[in-house]
Amino acid sequence: MRKKVTVVGAGNVGATCALRIAERELADVALVDVIEGVPQGKALDLLEASPIRKCDIEVTGSNDYGPTAGSDIVVLTAGFPRKPGMSRDDLLWANYEIVKNSVEQVVEGSPQSILMVVTNPLDAMCHVAQRVSGFPKNRVMGMAGVLDTARFRTFVAQELEVSVEDVVTMVMGGHGDSMVPLVRYTNVAGLPLTELMDAEKIQAIVKRTRQGGAEIVKYLKTGSAYYAPSAAVTEMVQAVLLDRKRVLTCSAYLEGEYGIRNLFVGVPVKLGAQGIEKIFEARLTGEERAALEKSAGAVKELVDVLAPKLGSPGAASAKT
Repeated sequence: MRKKVTVVGAGNVGATCALRIAERELADVALVDVIEGVPQGKALDLLEASPIRKCDIEVTGSNDYGPTAGSDIVVLTAGFPRKPGMSRDDLLWANYEIVKNSVEQVVEGSPQSILMVVTNPLDAMCHVAQRVSGFPKNRVMGMAGVLDTARFRTFVAQELEVSVEDVVTMVMGGHGDSMVPLVRYTNVAGLPLTELMDAEKIQAIVKRTRQGGAEIVKYLKTGSAYYAPSAAVTEMVQAVLLDRKRVLTCSAYLEGEYGIRNLFVGVPVKLGAQGIEKIFEARLTGEERAALEKSAGAVKELVDVLAPKLGSPGAASAKT
């Protein structure tokens, strides 16, 4: 029996994610959206492309969660997109109800699924998904670090005029303006970035990475990024469904790692069939740790706002 992935939200991110999963033949796809006709139409369009793309999969679209039953992975993309001048934090209450309602319905038919959150503000929405579902921490994660790391790699490769495949790096922290690109861990085919580029240029790339989403929103004006986010979450889906044990940076629930408790924060993890199978603790300098704590603090502010509605198993702390 083939695997099944549900994608909640048939907008640009969700539909493109469904396309990528289908074309890789990773799983059958159930596309869900509240707008009548949209998931059905996009699902049919994707299905009719399958003979041309030579992929034998099923794609269904619906306005209810019946067809999602038995899903192995649920990707949550539904929510209001960012607009120019809007921060991810501005989306907090707008998307809280959407994520809450989506999770309540999807887990009823897929109680053993793994939840992957894309909806912004991402780390806070992971918190909502975990609380509402009651799933163990290994089965709830956020797509953030994979995307942020890809942006950092892109900008480094552009500047040095080298292949993106040869750029290795890691971006930790919350998915926002305080994210932490780890320059010290960045290399190009083993060569430290600090030996290939001056400090001023590196900091310019760090800043551009932190503002990567906003830069695209500024250009699009009526939408936000979707090609790169959908590629990022598809990489995570593939790692889980194929049990690849990939080491990727994802928003994971921390219980003391890096001195952070009861928060979802982007850290390097091992992704396999069980979801997050291990959290890796990289050795950080004092400056790097302070930056990570600051980023976690920004996530904590949002979680604290949500706490009265969600309840809490323990007080979130950006530092033990």
